Amino acid sequence: MGTVIDSHFLALTAIVTVGYQFFFFVITALLKFDKVTDFAGSTNFVIIAVLTLVLKGSWHFRQIILTLLVVLWGLRLGLFLLMRILQWGEDRRFDEMRASLSKLAIFWTFQAVWVWTVSLPVTIVNASDRDPSVQAADIIGWIIWSIGISVEATADQQKLTFKNSPDSRGKWCCVGLWKYSRHPNYFGEILLWWGIFVAATPVLNGAEWLVVLGPLFLTLLLLFVSGIPLLEESADKKFGNVAGYRAYKSTTSPLIPLPPSESSSGRAKLNKQRTDKRWVENALTA
Repeated sequence: MGTVIDSHFLALTAIVTVGYQFFFFVITALLKFDKVTDFAGSTNFVIIAVLTLVLKGSWHFRQIILTLLVVLWGLRLGLFLLMRILQWGEDRRFDEMRASLSKLAIFWTFQAVWVWTVSLPVTIVNASDRDPSVQAADIIGWIIWSIGISVEATADQQKLTFKNSPDSRGKWCCVGLWKYSRHPNYFGEILLWWGIFVAATPVLNGAEWLVVLGPLFLTLLLLFVSGIPLLEESADKKFGNVAGYRAYKSTTSPLIPLPPSESSSGRAKLNKQRTDKRWVENALTA
């Protein structure tokens, strides 16, 4: 079907993204209804991937696979987050935004930039006329994506189950993958988008390599802006005075799942317990 507006679909996807996010922004602003925020973001990725695939019309194997990967990720995450927020109620991230139209507009603008930028690898692949045979980079990228979405989906489900348990009220999630990472779902998301980038590399040429900005932007966003910092701040306010939480935070990796490490205070406490135990045992046998 050829090209629309521009050869790489960059302008087209920007227009579609801005329009889609603006539609949900209006709903949120007028109805004070923020339950569709994450759904709007996730499904926007699906729209971009499918739209560029269909408009190009070349249906190369790599284009179909990458589009399918984005669709699977977007629909799973979008539906999961929608059902979760409908179950939990209001999104606390918007407590300070509901009464401020400017803050709300900034958030939705930022979400549009996020969707468009992170989608760049699949957008460029779907717009490309190049169709080299399947290479090692394709397979490696698909494997990375598979690991990433598995980690993300598993972490999401583990936390949801934990939160829904009456015994978990007033506690922080430290079960399953959350024992090894304070944010394993973010690790999975970062990993899967780097996987998509790797799988896109066989068709990249010249300036098209700038699509690396997609996974790089996502990584920096989750590490330093709206991901880990906001959740860490919220958790610190809620559990900062709890010794168990402070120990969990000091011994658990913030992102990459790793075996818990003993902090110096934790080791000192453990050594004291062992010393006390030996002292009691010696006293009893004396």
